Amino acid sequence: MKIPAYLQKGDTVAMVCTARSFSCEAATEAVELFKSWGLNIVFGATIDVNVNQLGGTDQQRTDDLQRMIDDPAIKAIWVARGGYGTVRIIDQIDFSGFLKNPKWIIGFSDITVLHSHIHNLGVATLHAIMPYSVPKASNDAKETLRKALFGESYEFNIPADLSNKTGVAEGLLVGGNLSIIYSLLGSKSAMDTQGKILYLEDLDEYLYHIDRMFYNLKRNGCLEHLNGLIIGGMTDMHDNQIPFGYDVKQIVLDICKEYCFPVCFDFPAGHISDNRALKLGTKVALNVTGQYTTLKYI
Repeated sequence: MKIPAYLQKGDTVAMVCTARSFSCEAATEAVELFKSWGLNIVFGATIDVNVNQLGGTDQQRTDDLQRMIDDPAIKAIWVARGGYGTVRIIDQIDFSGFLKNPKWIIGFSDITVLHSHIHNLGVATLHAIMPYSVPKASNDAKETLRKALFGESYEFNIPADLSNKTGVAEGLLVGGNLSIIYSLLGSKSAMDTQGKILYLEDLDEYLYHIDRMFYNLKRNGCLEHLNGLIIGGMTDMHDNQIPFGYDVKQIVLDICKEYCFPVCFDFPAGHISDNRALKLGTKVALNVTGQYTTLKYI
């Protein structure tokens, strides 16, 4: 895997919309955060543009992302917010220049489209807070983003969850939003999980749909050859009037019961304030014990 160059003070980062719209006014705290790290922010042409829910037409969003990918003065691209829309433009993006000069693509949620597609091209990306989420982000979420961008070392050491399945594993870290990964199956952007550590999170889903999506991952062979599974925030889950009968942890453990890889729950990443940065496409060591879970970059 290619690792994009880490940033230095004075570098310029582009803010663009690949999905929902976002305004300059709403970006104030995000801009100030990056300025405090010695970075410059350039707004793409899609900031302050509204086309229904989206930050511009498909062509506008394609052109904006392409421009920032190809501009050598831009050292990283920070997608403003998620929602929906990135899949509408992914097939129009030319990544040939990007592969010669890769740069960090930063975001989560709908940006999983980019994470998965770019992972298949052999380049690491950064699952982390976006401008939209900066105002509510924890200090650890911000600090791990800074460390990730500047190439400083950091690791995760979190208390054990009683539902965890203990074990030790190594592999490339992949993943993102479960609903997006589910929606990409069968396409050229589908996530290759073989021999890897898979991280998953989601928001505002019904429990039966979580079950459906995990079964689809299983039936597509995405779980069979995993080395490890990390479950982040499963936020604002819903149930029907007649209960589904399983919570998220029970769903995951039931579907994965035939596999021997370790499973970690309540990892601090996803649609939560403590959304710590994950360098996807890099090699990690996962250790899940009865007392704690550690995740280290190796």
